[in-house]
Amino acid sequence: MHVFVTGGTGTIGSAVVAELLAAGHTVLALARSDKSAQALTDAGAQVLRGQLADLDVLRAGAAQADGVISLAFGSDYGTDEALARSIAEESAAMATLGEALVGSDRPIVTVSGTPWVPGRASTEADPLPLEGPVAGRARSVNALLDLASRGVRATAVRMPRTVHNEGKGGFAGLLTEQARRTGVAGYPGDGTQRWPAVHALDAAVLFRLALESAPAGTAWHAVADEGDAVRDIATVIGRRLGLPVEPVPQENFGPFGPIFAMDQPASSAHTREALGWEPQHPSLLDDLGNIQP
Repeated sequence: MHVFVTGGTGTIGSAVVAELLAAGHTVLALARSDKSAQALTDAGAQVLRGQLADLDVLRAGAAQADGVISLAFGSDYGTDEALARSIAEESAAMATLGEALVGSDRPIVTVSGTPWVPGRASTEADPLPLEGPVAGRARSVNALLDLASRGVRATAVRMPRTVHNEGKGGFAGLLTEQARRTGVAGYPGDGTQRWPAVHALDAAVLFRLALESAPAGTAWHAVADEGDAVRDIATVIGRRLGLPVEPVPQENFGPFGPIFAMDQPASSAHTREALGWEPQHPSLLDDLGNIQP
C-alpha cells in the first residue's frame, strides 16, 4: 500500500513511518522543513513539501495514495489561544483529507485521545468528550468517522496521555520539561490520578493494523499501561533529575492543567482481541529510566 502520512517526524509519526516501511508499504510524507524532509528521506520515505495548512498539498498527497494516516498537530499549545489554533488547523486538514477519499473505500486513520469516564477505565465504546479544552478535536474525529457512510474506511486510533520512547514524549514528557525549568518534579492534584500510556513503537503497530484491516467508522485504544499514578511518574522523573517531588497548582501546566488533574485510566481489551495487537516494549515507568540528568 502507498500511504500518505502527515506528522511523520514526531514521536508517533517517525515510529509509524518506520513500521509501515518495515511491513513492505511505501510512504509519502508531508514535510514542512528541510530538516524534516531529510529525516524522512533518511528513513526511506518519499517527501511531499508543504505545511498542514496547505490544503491543496494535502489533497495532492491523498490523491496519489492508497491510504492516509493523519498525525500532524501544531507545536504551539502553551496557551488556550494557541491550542485552539492548532485544533482548528488540524480539523481543517482532517476534513480535507477525508473529503479527498469520499467514494473510494480507501482507508484513513487519524489520531485522538482516549476519553475519561468517572469511576472506571474508558473503553473503545465510550464517546469522546465534547466539552473541555480539546473538544474541537473530538468533533473533527467524529466528523471523519461519519464519512464511513460516504465510502471512506475512516478509523481512529485513540492515544493515551503519554506516548513515550526513550523516556521522552507525551504528558510525562511535559512533566519532565517543566521539572527541568522549575527545579521541581511537580504534579497536579494529589497525584493519585492515573494516566494511561503506550510506547511509540507499540502504537505504530496499531496504526498499521488499523490501516490494513480495521472496519470503517471504528475507534481503537493504543493503551499498554492502563493507568500509572501521576505521583509515581513524577517520582521517577525527580529521581532521574535529582529534583524534589512535590504537588504544584494545576495552573502551572497551562491549558492542559484540567486534563492533567483528571483520573483517566483506559482499557485496550477490545483492541487487543479484535486486531490482535499486543504491546511488546517497555512500560512508561521503566522507559522513564532513560531520562538523562
